[in-house]
Amino acid sequence: MNGALFPGSSIRTSCRGKKSCVIFSRALSLSRIVIEGNLIRVMPTLRIAKLGNPVLRQIAAPVDPRNIRTYDIQQFIDNLIETMLGEPGIGLAAPQVSRSIQLVVMGCEGEDGFPQTVLINPKIVFYGPEQVENWEGCLSVDGLRGKVTRPSVVRVQALDRHGKSMDFEATGLYAVCIQHEMDHLIGKVFLDRMTDMSTLTQLPEFTKYWQDDPVPVI
Repeated sequence: MNGALFPGSSIRTSCRGKKSCVIFSRALSLSRIVIEGNLIRVMPTLRIAKLGNPVLRQIAAPVDPRNIRTYDIQQFIDNLIETMLGEPGIGLAAPQVSRSIQLVVMGCEGEDGFPQTVLINPKIVFYGPEQVENWEGCLSVDGLRGKVTRPSVVRVQALDRHGKSMDFEATGLYAVCIQHEMDHLIGKVFLDRMTDMSTLTQLPEFTKYWQDDPVPVI
């Protein structure tokens, strides 16, 4: 792939042989290219707010249900999903891209995965009694992991991307991801949920010393 696709732009990319990749272009800002057969789609992605940005400590505003089906919100949801996939991550909240509204997206493939989900104005109405410990990281907290204990079962009420009511139970990784992402809506990151700060570790040290730890990593 080369700059001929985007006349007048300066592109740095490594898309050769890949189904998707992230490109940097003066004309396109930060985008993800999705290659589907002979079709090439350029999907805008959003800049991740990093720890220290005040938006990550704000209480997010509810989304007016009347606005959910507008182009603005629908396009934002699409871009938020593309940003999550491009990082890659398994969840992303609107405040993490500097938009302080109550909206999160998530999705994870694999044996312990869960379906792609959009939650608007979500509430957790039940926490199960059983707790589970995981190594957590965050796209807004570069280079760190730490152990966090959370309920392994939650019941969630929210609106989906079409404005329809949702009421469902999530377990395991799905439940943990929901809690992690919803924390961003109340100005918290996983560091605030850690009870044993001695497990906070930088990624190179995590790989060196903790990679064989039986506690799951998310």
